[in-house]
Amino acid sequence: MRKSVQATKNWIEFLVIGYNLCPFAKHPFVRDRIRYRVSDASEEEALAETLVQEALFLSEVSPEELETTLIIHPQILNRFSGYLDFLARAEWLLQQCGLEGVIQIASFHPDYQFEETTREAPENYTNRSPYPMLHLLREESIETALRHYEHPEQIPQRNMETMRRLGKEKIREILQKVQELS
Repeated sequence: MRKSVQATKNWIEFLVIGYNLCPFAKHPFVRDRIRYRVSDASEEEALAETLVQEALFLSEVSPEELETTLIIHPQILNRFSGYLDFLARAEWLLQQCGLEGVIQIASFHPDYQFEETTREAPENYTNRSPYPMLHLLREESIETALRHYEHPEQIPQRNMETMRRLGKEKIREILQKVQELS
């Protein structure tokens, strides 16, 4: 198993599930219904091809077999600004494939920064991952999960408060552990 996959699994287990940042992550994680696709792409065109392949694959496979896909791309889009630019293209690619409303992209990056925050604000860590990645989710699964969760609109605010409570030092300790165990 590649280090980037193990680091991602550790991040999901220790931070995302461990601090309940995504109340919907545990189910596919423990049932091994997450596909981890590491892209060795060094150019955006190759990453775009991987994105399209993975989105089409996810849309065709049964949710009982595979719930979601994480495309981990450690060799490209390491600058957050470039990553954001690519996200717009990624959304357009889903549209071109007829997957708008079928597959959704969630964004995670080691330098993730919300628009109204400072670079080191703890709340940015809700979307900071060990490596740049594109998280492909089934829209239908999101809708189903949200129907069974009370006040889903409060999740982002609750996550930001959790990160503030933890503080940067504790979060960095967790992320260090994620890498050490990889």
